[in-house]
Amino acid sequence: MKTNSFVAVGPGTYREDGGMVYEDFVPGEVVEHRPGRTITMSDNVWSSLLCLNQHPLHIDAVYAEQTAFGRLVVSSLVTFGIVNGMTVATISSKGVANLGWDKVRLTAPVFVGDTLYARTRILTKRESRNRPGEGIVTVHTTGLNQDGATVIEFERTILVPRQKEDR
Repeated sequence: MKTNSFVAVGPGTYREDGGMVYEDFVPGEVVEHRPGRTITMSDNVWSSLLCLNQHPLHIDAVYAEQTAFGRLVVSSLVTFGIVNGMTVATISSKGVANLGWDKVRLTAPVFVGDTLYARTRILTKRESRNRPGEGIVTVHTTGLNQDGATVIEFERTILVPRQKEDR
């Protein structure tokens, strides 16, 4: 896996070079994404309203108190967006395109105040048949809360560039 996160651009001058190209992905290896992200009320309400998800479980505290959860539950789109976003700096910041998400599973509720972390296992990779110089990588990401409980998991397939000689 890639360990050099800077490239020299001049004497004593370096540029951040985050993200991975095709050759950096090794099936079976795992990346732990940091820092974590604590979910706020604003995250939940703004995203719920932005996405037109007006289910009262996410935005009406009085309603939510009367459910089995006893409090507001963070919208699954917030959970998905934050956990997926945590992976971008490493997994897809050099990506050409996201090709899709599969097997999305919400395995435990997320509440305001929870802190989420993400972990990604590289599943497979292959050279693109149609796009020379690029490869297709599939990963499995798990989102965990501060107690280590899995709250979401999904697979994602990404089109990534191959290593360039002059990189």
